[in-house]
Parts: sequence; C-alpha cells; structure tokens
Amino acid sequence: MNKRKEIVVLGLALFSMFFGAGNLLFPPSLGVAVGDSWISAGIGFFVTGVGLPLLGILAFTKGGTLDEFASKVSLKFNKAYLTTLILVIGPLFAIPRTGSTTFEMGVLPLIGGMNPKVMAIVCSVAFFAVTLFLVMNESKVTDILGKFLTPIILVILALITVFGILNPIGEAVPTTVAGSQFAYGFINGYQTMDALASVLFGVVIIKGLEMKGIKDSKEQKFFLTGAGVIAAIGLGLIYFSLIYLGSQISFMKNLSTAQIALTIAELTLGQSGKLAFGICVAAACLTTSVGLTALVSDWFSKLTGLSYKTIATITCVFSAILAVAGLDYIISLAVPVLVILYPLTIVLIVLNVFGVENKNCYVFTSLVTLIVSTLEVLKVDLSIIPLASLGFPWIAPALVAFILGKIVRNK
Repeated sequence: MNKRKEIVVLGLALFSMFFGAGNLLFPPSLGVAVGDSWISAGIGFFVTGVGLPLLGILAFTKGGTLDEFASKVSLKFNKAYLTTLILVIGPLFAIPRTGSTTFEMGVLPLIGGMNPKVMAIVCSVAFFAVTLFLVMNESKVTDILGKFLTPIILVILALITVFGILNPIGEAVPTTVAGSQFAYGFINGYQTMDALASVLFGVVIIKGLEMKGIKDSKEQKFFLTGAGVIAAIGLGLIYFSLIYLGSQISFMKNLSTAQIALTIAELTLGQSGKLAFGICVAAACLTTSVGLTALVSDWFSKLTGLSYKTIATITCVFSAILAVAGLDYIISLAVPVLVILYPLTIVLIVLNVFGVENKNCYVFTSLVTLIVSTLEVLKVDLSIIPLASLGFPWIAPALVAFILGKIVRNK
C-alpha cells in the first residue's frame, strides 16, 4: 500500500465531505460583521469549522460505531443525542437551508420583476420534489453533479480570491462587534454544522479504513491525521479568503447572508461570475439535500418502524415549508439550538479522542455542559463563571465536572 497516496485520497475525501454551500455562505458573512478584526475572528471560525470536525473524525478511532459515541452517559442518552443531531442537520435546519439557499443564490438573481414570495414557494416545492424523486429512486445524478460541481466552484472561488486580493473591492471598517472577536468567530463556526456532521462521517471513514485492512487505532490515527492536514489546508484557505473578502465590504451591513456571497462574486467577476457562482452553489445544495434526506429517512425508519419512503416524504414536505421562510430566518432559528448542542458535542468529542473510560466523567461533564448551555440560551446571568464574558460559560463547569467524575470514580 502506498501510504502517501492513500493519505492524499483520504484527505480529498474528507475535504469533499465537509465542503458544502454552508461553507461558502458563513465565512464572508462573518467578515462583513467583524471588519478589520477578521484575522482573530477567522482563527476562531477555523477552530470550529475545521479543528472540531477533524477531532470528531478522530474520536471514532477509539470506538468505531455510533452506538458507543455517548453510550458511557447512557444508551438512552446516546440515542436521544444522535436523534437530535440528525434532526438538526436534517429537517429542522440544514435541509430547509439548502432550499432557501437555492432560491436566494440561484433563482432570485434571475427572476427580474416577478413576485419574490410566490417564486420562493414555487422554487421550494420544485426543489424538494426533485430531492424526493432522487431519494426515492436512489439516483446517481447527485454523485455525478457533486463530482463536477465541486471542482467548478473551487475554480470560481480561486478566481474570486485572486481578483479580490489583486484588486481590493473595498476597505475593512472597524468592527462593531463587542467582546472577543475570536469567540465571535468560534460561535459563528457553529453554523457550518460540520462538527455535528463529523460524528456521523467518522463511522464512514473508519469503516473505509478497516475495509482496506487498517484496523489498528494508532495506524488509523496516522492516516486520519495526515488526511486531516490536507483537508484543513483546503478548508482553511477557503475560509480565510472568504472572511478577508467579506471584511472588504464590511461597510455593507444591510446585506443578507446570500447577498454577501453574491456581491463579492459580482464585484470580482462581474454579473456573469455572480450568476455562475449562484447557480453552482444552488445545484450543490441539491446534492446535500438528497444526501441528508436519505440519512434522515434511514435513521427514522429504523427508529419508528415507518417506511423509508414515508419518512422521506414527510422530511421533504416539512423542509419545503420551512425553506420558504428564508435563509436568514432559518439561521436565526438554529442559533439557540446550536449554542446548546455544540458545547455538548465538543465535550463528547474530546472525551472520546482522549479515550476516557470513566463513566462518571462522561455523565457529570455532559450533563453539566448541557445545563449551563441551556441556561445561556435562556439568558440567565452567568457572568460569575470564568470565561463567560468571552462566550464560553460552559468550559469551567465542564472541567470541574470532569474532575469530580475522576474523584468519585470508585463510588
């Protein structure tokens, strides 16, 4: 086996798994918000957008299955956690987001004087009808689209970045975001949902390695670390480029999330570049929608006993309705859920990566993190807790809970 070749192939696979429309939407939006503080905010975004997903993959070199990820808390907790995870990256947020992104980036720039609300409904119904058809028929169309679309989008991104650097499209203005810019970028990285998805991707990657005869956890770590560096370089370049370009138009505070990305494309490549970029991203959303709908349908058909096709239909109908509400509305709905779910996921990933076996550490740390994050969403004053002012009130309680778990191990 040529190890270098395998690592490169795995690195490109990791990159393509995490690379999606959301990865293109949120970095420039962050750049607009933070203005001249884009470097520190970008580092925070990189931690949650790249670092945590890669740790999520590494976590499965210890367990290897979803059944073991949070089972040390309890089997019921593990099932509830994974079900919530799949709902979040499924019909509650990520799937409807693909539909609204398709409309706002691929259709809205083309419809001229037509009624946007009516067209949003038409587009949403059509998009999820196609999604349902492809899911039901297990078509390979999305695989073919993905193989062609990703390189095209990367080429367009490269052109946007080069032109944006050589011919600056604006000048970063002082940030209007209060507090730590690193923390602001870190929390904004939640919206990519990549760390949540990595919990599901991890099983796929580890099984792929095992099929090639790589079953030793240390050897798996070696391959995943090398592949992770490749994926991190690719995603990091995209993130920092888009955050930088977003900072250059930070004086445009009234643009929607989709409009920011399209405006950058238009200012660098012109109207034709803007349309090409929007259509490519919208088409890429279809491949994501089909993949996530299939995942949701498979999980809930096993969980509820309902047929795969019934779950797929319910998912598409619900997603079509929510997608009409618009991209920014869906993003705003996701924020409180992600503020609760992400810290818990981070804790579980870290415990798994370091191979912690103590059940009390899992129980105490997970529950304390969940409680503190929920209190934060409920706007309870947590300022007395260390790091709360930076946006991380859960870290200190989680560390205390972990230590207590160690102390009461034998009880």
